[in-house]
Amino acid sequence: MSKRRNSRSAANAAPKRQKVRDIFVARPFEGLADEPEWIALRELVPAASAPLTLKPEIIEEYGDRPVTLSTVLPMAWPAMTRQDGRIFVGLQRHVQSGDVSRDIAVAILCALKTDPGDTVAVPALPGEGPRLQDILVDAPLDISMHDGFEYWLDAEQAEDANVKASLERANASIYPTARLGIPAAYWCRVAPDKSHVRWVLPQEEDPALDALARLSASGDLLLGENTKFAGMFRAHGLLVPVWDIPGEPEAVDFEAPLADFAKRYTDILAETGPLDAAARRAKQGLVGRQLTLR
Repeated sequence: MSKRRNSRSAANAAPKRQKVRDIFVARPFEGLADEPEWIALRELVPAASAPLTLKPEIIEEYGDRPVTLSTVLPMAWPAMTRQDGRIFVGLQRHVQSGDVSRDIAVAILCALKTDPGDTVAVPALPGEGPRLQDILVDAPLDISMHDGFEYWLDAEQAEDANVKASLERANASIYPTARLGIPAAYWCRVAPDKSHVRWVLPQEEDPALDALARLSASGDLLLGENTKFAGMFRAHGLLVPVWDIPGEPEAVDFEAPLADFAKRYTDILAETGPLDAAARRAKQGLVGRQLTLR
């Protein structure tokens, strides 16, 4: 009798969940035409969007629905579908694996399988499978900057009182941000008396760091008077230098200083010899103030 009960219990037991192995990719957006902009939208920009184009084989399998990349979605959802059929996928989300490209790709595919207006279920750890590089037609991002998150909503959602309240809270968190003339460079005002300029450098980390060290050693690292090189961080395999600047000037006032710096930086990248003593010391100082963002 005991054996029969044990057999019955084993038969009724829930199936063992398959363990999903996480995969870490240091440069998840590598290979995309706008790798630095993908990183900037994920790490620097509060409210922006860009249309994405699916590859023909993905459209054939899942259907043709418009897909929009968004810096963030309500409650940091990975994806959502509107009643009008449009799909939004979020770059800034709470749950992520070691491969951000795979995370976003699986969010898009899950949304394509979800009926318009329904909640999109996305696995926390997708494991191996298609990445953005596999499902998108690669092209520069056509980025639209926004002062608020109204672009999330369709006409029906915009009339909902709870949605309006949530939207007001989200909009209150946005700080003024503007694209600069250099790709993947952004100005933002973080306080009335303080702003930042941040630029995702397109080069690999080692040559970029050597170039910054040489500029630092020669005193050419600033964007002009009353500016300060605040440091840099590593984001998804690329370096992002950050400058503190006075709060009063607007973004347009730093277009020319950043363009001048970009020329100095590009010119010095051509120097491939060993760093001199001053540049080596400067490099140590830069590395000591470097933070890493995943």
